[in-house]
Amino acid sequence: MSAAPPANLVEAHAHVFALGQSLELTPLDRCATVAESLDAVRRASASSRPSSDGRAWVRLFGARVESWDQGRWPTLAELDAACAGACVVIMSFDYHCAMASSAAMAAAGVRAGVAVGTNGVVCTDAQGQATGVLLEDAAYAVWKAAPEPVESERERLVILALAHLRSLGFAEVHDLHSQAWLGPMLGRLDREGRLGMRVALYPNVAEVRAVAEHRQHWESTRVRLAGGKVFSDGTLSSRTALMIHRYAEPRPDMPRGHAMVAPVFIDEALRTVESLDLQLAVHAIGDGAVRMVLDSAQRVRPARGTLRIEHLEVLDAADVPRFVELGVTASVQPCHLLTDIEALRRYVPHRIERVLPLRSLLASGLEPGVIGTRRDGRAGLVFGSDAPIVRANPEDSIFAAVHRRRPGMPQDEAIAMKEALDEAAAWRCFARVCDETTDRR
Repeated sequence: MSAAPPANLVEAHAHVFALGQSLELTPLDRCATVAESLDAVRRASASSRPSSDGRAWVRLFGARVESWDQGRWPTLAELDAACAGACVVIMSFDYHCAMASSAAMAAAGVRAGVAVGTNGVVCTDAQGQATGVLLEDAAYAVWKAAPEPVESERERLVILALAHLRSLGFAEVHDLHSQAWLGPMLGRLDREGRLGMRVALYPNVAEVRAVAEHRQHWESTRVRLAGGKVFSDGTLSSRTALMIHRYAEPRPDMPRGHAMVAPVFIDEALRTVESLDLQLAVHAIGDGAVRMVLDSAQRVRPARGTLRIEHLEVLDAADVPRFVELGVTASVQPCHLLTDIEALRRYVPHRIERVLPLRSLLASGLEPGVIGTRRDGRAGLVFGSDAPIVRANPEDSIFAAVHRRRPGMPQDEAIAMKEALDEAAAWRCFARVCDETTDRR
């Protein structure tokens, strides 16, 4: 890296508690084959101990199946043989897809032919039997079936995550999809002088009004409720991200991915947060999802600075100028390019030039490092990691934004190189220029 990073970096998109948990879980991000992933399962299962529910639970994360030698998950028989009866859940790196052992699915009550939540999918084979692969709500149901840490353990993991972020140069973190207990915990840590950084919280929009009613008990100049969170689609690697065009290898039941909410839900969510003087952060990875969210903003016309769109990994050219026109912040994680390269080439080769159009977004008038505010109506381009989906190191996003490929890859393997930024501009997207979450007091 040639340009020096600015002081007081802002991590604009992370999951603090999950990051703390991930620092003590078995990662599979270095696995290159199905066999290596099964070896990791064997080792973790052999050292597992019964949890409070009497079962041995093993959770692993960071699986990048598209990059494995066979480009597939283990079969359910392979996984069951490796875990020796333990309840094993392997979470994909994107946290929208998982592989679970028979024991884990049974413990969670998840089985073929039974709906799980609004968007859950239990994948089945030609005979209608569960394969162990779970999408969206089904993946979360089994992952969360493992006993959760007690309050003291939660606090330790949150402190661990914040210390990790500080070690990377971050002075502020935005927690997207915050737990209801996180604000009160952070407020107490702040009062006790143990916080060490600024934190902005975005709980699920369905809970934001209830959280707002009690915010005065824990908010401070360093901890505050910033807005609500909505998921509008899934991810590219699971082919649940909503696309304008069909995937090259579409799932039969969702050839263009899946909208996780109806447009009217986004309309109402915008009205809800605006009534509370907060922001709405919307997960939208596919170009179809981004367009759906922008269309909602155009219908509702909330105050400029009310909306921020998270990820926008694929963006249609026609929608680039709409961010400035509508006063919408683009919150992007360029580091996802490093993990998604195989999925992008396999599933959306026909949209590869529309991946992370960072240069076009800045050229359209978005300001680097600006979190849009309802007071001045500015619209910006900001970076984060989505940790623990990927590691929180900001240099990963800088490398991806500048070089558009993984380290060690030849330059001709870069993805949409015409959208590359220079290093100084990329670092500015991590710098807090203005931010209603801390400046309005």
